Amino acid sequence: MTTDLKIIECVPNFSEGSDMGIIKEITDVIESVDGVTLLDVDPGKDTNRTVVTFVGEPEPVCEAAYLSIKKASELIDMSKHKGEHPRMGATDVCPLVPVSGITMEETVVYARKLAERVGSSLGIPVYCYEDAAFKEERRNLANCRSGEYEGLKKRLADPAWKPDFGPAAFNARSGATAVGARDFLVAFNVNLNTTSTRRANAIAFDVRERGRPKREGGSLTGKIVKDNDGKPVMIPGSLKAVKAIGWFIEEYGVAQISMNLTNISITPVHIAFDEVCRKADSRGVRVTGSELVGLVPLKAMLDAGRYFLRKQKRSLGVSDSELIKIAVRSMGLDEISEFNPNEKIIEYVMESREGKKLSSMTLEEFMNETASESPAPGGGSVSSYIGALGVALGTMVANLSSHKRGWDERWEEFSEWAVKGKEIQEALLRLVDEDTAAFNRIISAFGLPKGSDEEKAVRAREIEEATRYAAYVPFKIMETAYDAFEVVKAMARMGNPASVSDAGVGAIAIRTAIRGAFLNVRINAADIEEADFVNDLLKRGEEILKDSLREEEEILGEVDRKIEKGE
Repeated sequence: MTTDLKIIECVPNFSEGSDMGIIKEITDVIESVDGVTLLDVDPGKDTNRTVVTFVGEPEPVCEAAYLSIKKASELIDMSKHKGEHPRMGATDVCPLVPVSGITMEETVVYARKLAERVGSSLGIPVYCYEDAAFKEERRNLANCRSGEYEGLKKRLADPAWKPDFGPAAFNARSGATAVGARDFLVAFNVNLNTTSTRRANAIAFDVRERGRPKREGGSLTGKIVKDNDGKPVMIPGSLKAVKAIGWFIEEYGVAQISMNLTNISITPVHIAFDEVCRKADSRGVRVTGSELVGLVPLKAMLDAGRYFLRKQKRSLGVSDSELIKIAVRSMGLDEISEFNPNEKIIEYVMESREGKKLSSMTLEEFMNETASESPAPGGGSVSSYIGALGVALGTMVANLSSHKRGWDERWEEFSEWAVKGKEIQEALLRLVDEDTAAFNRIISAFGLPKGSDEEKAVRAREIEEATRYAAYVPFKIMETAYDAFEVVKAMARMGNPASVSDAGVGAIAIRTAIRGAFLNVRINAADIEEADFVNDLLKRGEEILKDSLREEEEILGEVDRKIEKGE
């Protein structure tokens, strides 16, 4: 998966867990929004509550969240609700979670906008919690929900608990809703070679942030030490933002450390795994594997793969699929059940449900799609792909060099070059799809109605903007491909001499990509009315093309000299 989109997750909890008809009506409005992928629907009869998970770019996700809250307010009557789980509204909570390409600060802005819209348009009292909270005492969801639905009328009458948005009036049917922004929570279990819950708990207390109660004399059975308020004094564990407990899983016949990683930017999955391994070993217990419950962001798996490769002093500039394999093997994520990235990684689940992209096709599929009667993919997409192959050759030389016998001390140097090459590869792969999307945007613009003068003006404006975009994308391909010369040149000069010809082929491919992309800049620019934009784009493109010819000649000169000398 190669994406630089901003992706957020939304996990609303609705106060209905039995009537599947109501639940389906709610999830139907979520799925009606283009750009949103419904990942999971988890109803609970005893709690009378359903947890729904969906993802996408921020704007469509917020639209789907609003529509689902609106639909729940129409279908669920809180005055008749009974359930085991704490709750205060038809939509009890609605957190937004940054997944990739977006910061928590940006997510907070979206959460507060959603909260304001729900409060003003639906007349539902809304409290903002976690990172979206306006007041410190409202960060904790339990504080916002204290008294639950039954105590809501009294709470709303208290000026200290005036909602952040919406009326400070009791809405008997819908109750109140908490809208928040929080970090991604990962449920992660580590398997042990023991059946002892007691030993598993001891390890859990070693690592969890809360730790264990302090006892007199430092013994395991001594009296618990309490503070002046009568509360136990705790000895903190070694991992921040981690909750953990030990238990025995009869189905698997093993004890586990069950953890909630509440902020994987503080304690990532791989750090939690390694720390449990250390604490288990100190207690004579061995970790045999682990499992991830639910979905996980792609970044978490890639970071884990890089972490374990770094420990092995191996190059980090390998494919995402290889990084994921390393992570799975290193943490034994497939010990209990198969770890299928297409079912466990959020971005991959999204991609599989959105349909296959050009960059995800096999070589044969891409070739046949290019040769088909459809005008897209065309020269721009093909140029970008050629550029990706060119820099991939440079990345390959870097990876081979990092493992060359006798060059062990230079592994990190070459790893850095491989990582840089991989980043450029991925950018060019994204542009393969972006170039085709740009062409499709032009087709859509020409399909707009042109009856009235206003419609004609809108159509003309959309065609102009789409054409500008279609000219700019191949220019981005030129810029991105040009950056790849640095990697290929470095590998031609100091990489594994046995692979110097590969660096040369890479240079030829990169220059070809730039020249091909410039042809697409020129042909699309011919239809753009704004002369200044066109002149600037063509001037900059000609400069890149000229510089690329010089870079290619310089690299090929280096390659020829080394081949002739037999270096």
